Amino acid sequence: MAKVKLIWEFRGPAAKRTAEHHCIHLNDFIKLERIDGEAIKVEAFSEMHANASMIINQDDVPFMRAKLKPHRGQLVK
Repeated sequence: MAKVKLIWEFRGPAAKRTAEHHCIHLNDFIKLERIDGEAIKVEAFSEMHANASMIINQDDVPFMRAKLKPHRGQLVK
């Protein structure tokens, strides 16, 4: 099954902390909704830019997009 990486971008002086906090909510949400999520992590690009991401099955993308509104996504190979 194809996998998709969903990404939420955060900018500003609290970007990394906000992304870390967002990952906590992502973990809670996938447990509550019984979604097969993996590789939930934070990537910091600078002091002012970070993102939170998670990898899910492509079949779950419409549900996750409607509920959590990621900023972008990309196919994982």
